[in-house]
This record gives sequence, structure tokens and C-alpha cells, in this order.
Amino acid sequence: MSRKQHRRAAQHAETPPAPLADVPRAGGGMEAFSFGDPTPVLDHSEVLDCFECWLNGKWYEPPVSLAGLAKSFHASVHHSSAIYFKTNILTSTFIPHKYLSRDTFKRFVLDFLTFGNGYLEKRASLSRQPLQLKHSLAKYMRRGKDLDTYYFVAGWQQEYTFDKGSVFHLMDPDLNQEVYGVPQYLSALQSAWLNEAATLFRRKYYKNGSHAGFVFYMTDPAANVKDVDNLRQAMRDSKGPGNFRNLFMYAPNGKKDGIQILPVSDVAAKDEFFNIKGVTRDDVLAGHRVPPQLMGIMPNNTGGFGAIEPAARVFARNELVPLQSQFMALNDWLGIEVVKFEKYELLTGEGNKQ
Repeated sequence: MSRKQHRRAAQHAETPPAPLADVPRAGGGMEAFSFGDPTPVLDHSEVLDCFECWLNGKWYEPPVSLAGLAKSFHASVHHSSAIYFKTNILTSTFIPHKYLSRDTFKRFVLDFLTFGNGYLEKRASLSRQPLQLKHSLAKYMRRGKDLDTYYFVAGWQQEYTFDKGSVFHLMDPDLNQEVYGVPQYLSALQSAWLNEAATLFRRKYYKNGSHAGFVFYMTDPAANVKDVDNLRQAMRDSKGPGNFRNLFMYAPNGKKDGIQILPVSDVAAKDEFFNIKGVTRDDVLAGHRVPPQLMGIMPNNTGGFGAIEPAARVFARNELVPLQSQFMALNDWLGIEVVKFEKYELLTGEGNKQ
């Protein structure tokens, strides 16, 4: 070590330590404190609201990740099933037009219900008359700076520019911006993700197989060691195909608690799994406003969910009719009545309409 290094070490040793903050000393009385105070959700979400839709120079980026919404589509069985349920009903009541086929309309509806945005491209003839309406995937559609130009961005530096006035954009309105629409089920996504996490955890738990099922605790004295060996072999044979078989144990001089089965796995965790699945299911269905009896869900109580036909009629009036009116905006944009729907009717057991 050089002289300069010795001098620095000596100065460091002679320097008094920095004063410490007031810390409760031992013997000064008991102090109670808490940590991990709840953080309001609005503190973080309002920051994102200030950004709204980011303009990258040519087009606006969506306020919500469209790729994330596409991945979340299969997160919960009730989430995707509710969207498919509405899509099937709207498609079944749609009257096809020569400009808009039933298949194109179904893709259009599925995009709108999933992303809150639906796009149709008008392909016109030389006489400026519309020939056909083609569906454009909402996941890759972007709105230009002038709000009249649309781009199809499938990947990095892979973009296609549509002609102005050739794209019809149907969107669910947002509270923070007016460039893109947002789906109405956003508040239920947390429940859908929790439902998925609970299912994946339970699946990995059983697939792992390293958890112990129970402890077979025996204190009664056996007549000989062979009896214990026979019991051990009988338990080994109960595994594999044909398991869940009954086991018989004969102990002439045994006591009341001579043989016990002590579970190792947490039974409460199993009950909590069912509670999470049930609560998140109800949240997702509430976000989509779909009655559970229309989704084929079996009730847990003896009273049930009520009659299915009144629930279907209320759903059709309160949810289906407003959705149909939203899609009729295409008629105003095109100037032709392309979107028409049949009346939603139920059939009785004899095949007659009600």
C-alpha cells in the first residue's frame, strides 16, 4: 500500500460517522407500526390517461394493448364464451347482403366485441359503386394522424395504407380519447386473469406430483410384521388404473385412534380454489352482462338461476338490441341499408315461435 493510500485510510478512520436518523432504542417502550398501506388505483391509472393515444409520427397507437387483449381472449372460459355467445346471436339474426356476407359480418362482430374496434374496407368499382365490404383485422389496424387515413401494420416496417374514405371504423367510445374504442369488459379482465392463474396453479400442482396426499398413522400393535407388510402392499396396489378402491383393515385389539389418516395437503386451499373460480366467473359474466343460465352454468344452490326463457328475452332486449343498433351505423356511413336483422325469437318445444 502506498503512502497516499495509508493517508486516505487514516483520514477515513478518523472521520466521525454520519448522524443516524431517530431510531427507537431498546427499552424505550413498545412501538406499533404498519407497512404496505393500500395504494389507490387512480394514482397510477390517471398517469396513463395523460398520455391518451401516442402519435408515432404517422399513426396513433391504441390506448390499450391489442395484443394483450387478443391473448386475454382465451384467459377464461367464461370470457371467450360470452363473446362467442353474443357473436353467434348477432350473426344468426343478421340478414346477409350482396355487399356484406354473413362470414364477413361475423368476423367484424368478433373484432368489435373483443377489441372495441371493428373495421370494414369498401372496395368500389370503376363507377364508384361499392362492390364488396371486406373485413380488416382490428388487431393490426392503426388510425393516421389526420384521423381519416388508416394503416394495416402487421409487423415492423410492414404497413399498408388504405385509401381515404375506404375504411369504416366502428368503435365503442372511450372516456379519455376519441381516436380508438375500448371494449366494455376492461373492468373484468383482472378477474379473468385471476381465474386463469388459479387454473394454471392447480394444474401445475397436480402435474408436479411432489405433494404428499396423507400420512397413514398406525399405533396399534400388529400380530406380526407380515400384517404390516400386507397393509403396505395393499396400499401400493391401490395406485394406477382402478384406484380409489376400498381398503379393509382388521385389528382385533385395536384402539379407537389406533389407525389415523392425517392429510398433508391444505384442504382450505382446495376450497379457496373453488371460491376464486366462482367469484371470478361471476365478475366476468357481470362484465359481459350475460345471464349464467344462457352460458350453460349449473347453479350451486337449490333455487337455481330462474327460468331460461325470460332471461333470454331480457338479454335480447337489453343487450342484443343495443348492439344491433350500433352496427346499423354502417348504413349511415355507406348510404345503403346493408345491415338488417331479423327479430330475435325463441322456439317452443313444438317448433313454434313465441
